[in-house]
Amino acid sequence: MAPAYAEAFSDWCADSAPLDRSLITTFAELAREHVPAPVADLGSGPGYITARLHALGVPVFGVDISPRMVALARRAHPELRFHVGSMTALDLPDETLGGIIALFSVIHIPTEHLAATFAEFHRVLVPGGHVLLGFQSGSPDGDEEHLHLAERFGHEISLDYYWRTPDTVAAHLAEAGLPVQARVLREPAGEETRARAFVLARKQR
Repeated sequence: MAPAYAEAFSDWCADSAPLDRSLITTFAELAREHVPAPVADLGSGPGYITARLHALGVPVFGVDISPRMVALARRAHPELRFHVGSMTALDLPDETLGGIIALFSVIHIPTEHLAATFAEFHRVLVPGGHVLLGFQSGSPDGDEEHLHLAERFGHEISLDYYWRTPDTVAAHLAEAGLPVQARVLREPAGEETRARAFVLARKQR
């Protein structure tokens, strides 16, 4: 479904709420403190977040588990680097990234794998490096919600979504040595059905 997804979300940065874009700009400013260490855009999809960070002066590359997504991103942004890989097992040496951004991609990580995933983030970040996560929030009562999709964009798929509250995600990050500096919860806008959550964490020096 990669081509249909890329067409439906051709430029998330342009279509997103001003608050969402401002958080990406803030993250870029923080990440520039660690240049030349690059930023990894995990779950980079069609590459629009990667391109946005590049335009903001951040050395950045994209990682996505879908080879088709990576091919589409390379075609759309030939000046940038995109790699096939998984955020749960990054093919990177220790302490090499100045930042990690993962927008609407950790929603596909089952809860039992979150601790290992965030430990991997901690491993590859330089001391003081930041993580910005964006995700659709779970219910206010704190219970995790799970949805399995067998079809999307007219294609048969097997895709799981896990919706959690900012507090739940913040707790997992803290356990991995990535204490949270800020959390934002934005109410749904337009056709959105769920609140948008953003969590900014930092690896302790």
